[in-house]
This record gives sequence, C-alpha cells and structure tokens, in this order.
Amino acid sequence: MERKLTAELWDKMHYMFRDFNDRMVHVELHYDFRIDADALKTVLICFLEKTPVLHSSFKDNHVNPYWKVEDYKIEDVLTVLEPDNLQKVIDDFLTQYIPPESNVQIKAALFYEGNKSVLCIVENHMCMDGGDLKYFLNALCSNYNDYTTQHKSPLALRSGSRSYTEVYSDLSPMDKKAAQKLYKNVSSRDSHKFPFSPESKEDKSFILRRRINSERFARIRAAGKKSGATVNDILVAAYIHSIYELANYSDNEGISVSCAVDLRRYIKDISSKGLTNHTAFMQCGTPRKGRNIVETLSYVVRSSEKSKQDKFMGLYGLPLLKLGYSIMPYAASEEVIKIGYSNPLLGMSNIGAIDGDALALSNKKPTDAFLTGAVKYKPYALLTATSYNNELSLSMCVRGNEEDKKIVNTFFDYMEKNFNELAK
Repeated sequence: MERKLTAELWDKMHYMFRDFNDRMVHVELHYDFRIDADALKTVLICFLEKTPVLHSSFKDNHVNPYWKVEDYKIEDVLTVLEPDNLQKVIDDFLTQYIPPESNVQIKAALFYEGNKSVLCIVENHMCMDGGDLKYFLNALCSNYNDYTTQHKSPLALRSGSRSYTEVYSDLSPMDKKAAQKLYKNVSSRDSHKFPFSPESKEDKSFILRRRINSERFARIRAAGKKSGATVNDILVAAYIHSIYELANYSDNEGISVSCAVDLRRYIKDISSKGLTNHTAFMQCGTPRKGRNIVETLSYVVRSSEKSKQDKFMGLYGLPLLKLGYSIMPYAASEEVIKIGYSNPLLGMSNIGAIDGDALALSNKKPTDAFLTGAVKYKPYALLTATSYNNELSLSMCVRGNEEDKKIVNTFFDYMEKNFNELAK
C-alpha cells in the first residue's frame, strides 16, 4: 500500500507559484578541507528517513493533492565529483530544477578541488522555507560532527506537524479566535516592476551575487541605526530607491516591496514541529521617492513600524486561503485563489545572518557561505540577503539572458551607491 502524506496549505500555495518561479532554494558552502563523503551520505539518508516529505512525489489529482512517499537511492540525492571547471558545475547544479513529481525533493552535491570542498544544496520550497533550511543545515553539520567523532547515530532532526495551523498554537484563546478570522487579502497590488528585458524562449536560469565587505556593512548598519532603522529597513530603502533610478519611475509615485515575515515568531517552542513553510509577506513601501536615500529610509521606517505595531503581522489571509482550499475541489480552488491572489512583482527575503560556528564541519567553519531564494520568472523579481562573517551578500535568481544579467548588475551598482550615500 502506498504511503501518503497530507499536502499542507503552504505546499499547495508554493505548487501554485509554479507560474511565477521555479520554487528552488539554493545553498553554497565552501570549506578548506575534504568533507567525508561516506559520512555525509549516512547523515543525509537518516535525515530523509526522518523527513519523508523530502523523498516524496507530489500528486496533483485535481481533487485533493497529496505527497506519495517514494523509494530512493542516495545517488538520487547526493553527487560527489572532482570537476575540472568547479565554478561551472556549481552554477549548473544550483540552477537546476527539481520537479515536484520527482522521487526526491532535495539534492546535494559535494565538489572537491584539491584539499577543499564545496557543499551545494537545492531543495523544493514546497517542503521547507529558508528558516527551516537554515535549521536543516545546522542540524546536518551537527550530526555529521557527532557521527564522525563520537559515532552517534545522525538522527537529531526535528519532526512533527507541518500544518500552517501551528502558528496559532501558542496564541491566547482570544487572539487565536481573532487571528482565525483575518480573511483580509493583503497580497500586493503594486504594478511597479523590475525592468527586465522581454521574456524569450532562450532565457535560462542564473544567479547573480554582490558582496558588501564587513567594513562597509558595519558603516551602513551604524548609519541606519542613527535613523532608528533595522538592517531590513536599510535593505528595503536601498532596494526601492534603486528601482526608482533603474526603471526611471516618477519621483511622485509610491512603490512597495513585499517582505518575507517568519511566522515562527508566534510559536514559542519549534522543537516538536516538522520541517515546513511558515513564511508570509508584509508590504513595506514609500509614498514617493525621497530627495535622497536618507529620506527614502525614513519613509520605509515609518511603513515597517506601522506593520510591526500590528500583533497579527503576517497572519492576514491565512483563513481565506484555508477557506479557498476547503470549499471546492483543488483544481477549482486554485483557479479561484489565482483570481484573488496577486503575486508581488517586487519581493525581498532577508534570510539574515548565517552562523559559521553552527555550520562548522570537523571544527572548520565555512570559508564562504550563502543562501538564496527561487529563480523568478520575468517580470517577477526577488532580492535575497544573507550575511556571513559580517559580510553582506545580495543575490537575485532570474530566468533571463545576458541583457538581464547586465540589468541586475546595474541594479546592484545602484544598491551599492545608495548604501555608500547612507554611510556618509
């Protein structure tokens, strides 16, 4: 008898996002020693057995979709290679697409270059978001270390419910009742977009990254602090100010960006919860372009503070989605939700700081580390931000062409210019 897993609300939503992006989340970790491939295989096998959705195929039967747990071989998950052209194989691996019908929803690669290693991971966002992927990576490294040094079975990984309803579990009875009535649709209606080239059959997925060194990043943070701004506020302000400049939008037009919100903020103890998605979005924007980046930042701070004062931030629309998926067959509900849902043209995900100590293998921290979000299909754009060793990484994943690469790099140039203006 086939083993089935429930397709949770966010699984269905990210499946619907197939029209907007490839749903893959990407990881790249560099180490200055050769990782033990056999030990890594053992840890990955144990982790997949603890989290069966990672070796399941998504079955869209148009009525009530579900996950079917599948058999797999470790070779389906992990590639071990010592390539001639390291950067090319990294790029090729990270820009791949894992179909939801595949028997595995996560793939890893261990690339060797002399005495160095690069560990790359690609996983389907339907299974877990950036927040749980960071946890997965930390647990992977911790279990690898315990297995290689103490011969402990690598089974220390969270498991439990993957339901979106877990975000309500620690709310007071009154707040829970109120939150479950937040039917308001808060999806973005902003028509401003990233000025990509027209879509073409020749477009291919690519990932571009821009680094801001630790000294400059420290100055930027210090300057923002004087304005009462968080790092997230600074990123949004520079993003919006740069879009005005890149796309030549009128200074009098307001622009908003959809920012990812981690709903785990509402869960007191995540240790008994399964790996899943608990990410929603809030709108953050400006009524007009500031006369300079400092004024644009002040608009953003005002906008984000308004959202933060709402104790239900990020919870709006969840009951509406639940209702939409419950009252009719899945295929029909998806079409209805598409009518009411507006995918944001401009999005940002600040994944935050990557913990080098947590990612240390054999007592050696990564020499470089970054995560980035899904490959977006034009005209949709997502800016992902991470920091490692106090260095900021900005990245964009796009299905586009050489012209789009130039446009994204010009956007990064504007971002850097605006960071520098702020730091002054």
